[in-house]
Amino acid sequence: MKRVVNFYPGPAALPLAVLEKAQSELIDYAGSGMSVMELSHRSPEFEAILDRAENGLRRLMNIPADYAVIFVGGGASLQFSMVPMNIGVAGKSPDLVQTGTWSKKAFTEFKKVGDARVAGTGEAGKFMEIPKGADLQFSPDASFAYVCSNNTIEGTQWRSYPNTGAVPLVADMTSDIMSQPVDVSKFGLIFAGAQKNLGPAGATVVIVRKDLAERASDKIATMLQYRTHIKERSLYNTPPSFPMYMIALVVEWMEKEGGVSAIHKRNEQKAKLLYDIIDASGGYYLSPVDKADRSLMNVVFRIKNDEALEKKFTAEAANADLIGLEGHRSVGGMRASIYNLQTVDGVSRLAQFMTDFRRKNG
Repeated sequence: MKRVVNFYPGPAALPLAVLEKAQSELIDYAGSGMSVMELSHRSPEFEAILDRAENGLRRLMNIPADYAVIFVGGGASLQFSMVPMNIGVAGKSPDLVQTGTWSKKAFTEFKKVGDARVAGTGEAGKFMEIPKGADLQFSPDASFAYVCSNNTIEGTQWRSYPNTGAVPLVADMTSDIMSQPVDVSKFGLIFAGAQKNLGPAGATVVIVRKDLAERASDKIATMLQYRTHIKERSLYNTPPSFPMYMIALVVEWMEKEGGVSAIHKRNEQKAKLLYDIIDASGGYYLSPVDKADRSLMNVVFRIKNDEALEKKFTAEAANADLIGLEGHRSVGGMRASIYNLQTVDGVSRLAQFMTDFRRKNG
């Protein structure tokens, strides 16, 4: 069996132990005589899987009882529409902080639902730092405030979140959910596509304060109402059952690894391995991101601003079984996505490769 080190931004690496567990249960799940992919979502076996996924998330994130945890399809991008449809208030524009490509896309979708306002933006600096202090101007009358917690393309991450007072704070945590401890009670709503930190593509986790879900008009399509999925415990229609099963396995694996605090320490260790090499390279490797806002999830860098050298780097890295290191097509350069489920050993191999590559090509 050949296993490469996967640095793609998503779908991303999964723990080998989780994949092996899924493999062992693939044909006959828990003596049912069926695969998880064949189980009825109304069966007691699948409801038990759903309980494992939800309760695991509740334990790991310390989710209060007045918050619902639901699993829906459509990816995080569907949430750009569902959030304003469900918790927006007529006559009160939501505030959004633009920190990169995904928050700009969310803003475009917000405007299709109703009005929306930019409360801060890092666009003038090409999103290489997170707006702070006086650069953030939230309205006390906003229906909600919105941030993208980690910016996969630009390589920045919120380390602490703005205090928006009585205005509910919404966070797209697709690319860094459970990468660091957060107080869920400080948020009105958190959502995350599974494919970076929780499992395979296909399921999106939404954690929403129950009272906010009641803001929605009953004129919204039934499938697009959070309260539909809350009432039916994510079983209103046939859900993305296999990704939900994989989420259950991943959260159980994370608990065995020590929970969010242990994962956070590991994430800091992995990121330090790469940022130390970049910073000590004398300009050979270049990080464009403000040091205070560097992401623990997506390490972006250039190699002497030389595209030919960067192509050589990715080709040689792939030959060394280190794949997915090309930067996003909109910005170029290099990007190592080192999400919660990436191993320290895998990042260490990349760090050694970077050292060797500079020695040979410097």
